[in-house]
Amino acid sequence: MKFFSASILFLPLAVIAADPNALPALAPAYGELPPTFLELHQTPIIIGFFAFLAVAFLVLRIWLRPKTPVVLPPEIVARQTLAKLQSQPEDGMRLSEVSQCLRRYYSDTFNLPNQELTTAEFCAAIASSPQISAELAETISSFLRECDGRKFSPAKSAPPINAVRRALELVALAEKQREPSPATQ
Repeated sequence: MKFFSASILFLPLAVIAADPNALPALAPAYGELPPTFLELHQTPIIIGFFAFLAVAFLVLRIWLRPKTPVVLPPEIVARQTLAKLQSQPEDGMRLSEVSQCLRRYYSDTFNLPNQELTTAEFCAAIASSPQISAELAETISSFLRECDGRKFSPAKSAPPINAVRRALELVALAEKQREPSPATQ
């Protein structure tokens, strides 16, 4: 206990002698940190990113652009449509489709009005067309009138008129008329 009382007397001197702001011993310094990958290759990465965006944009633009429709000549469209109707029974609906196909063919081929015309108006239009001969115009008119008579007649027991075959013959006649003759060449 003797030492304890003496140590209390020297305590303020020990506190004064100890430097509370003394720095601990420092570890050796690290070398300079090397640059990161992005810091080393920043320019090529940015250029590559924008090049990728440009290529992706072009690929998407080409891939998503609307496809150009294939426009078939009117005679091929008419023959394909009539071929589909060949195997079906000849009723009012099929006669209507055959006559509409024939009207569309003649309208497209001979530059007739593309609007919806009655049979009488259409017959007048083909009769007044200088590109269609009078005999062909009369044949077409009689066929269309016969189709209308069959479509709207109440009697359903009439024999078939072979409308598809006759329409194909009318298309062939029109194509033959459109061909230039050897004398005019």
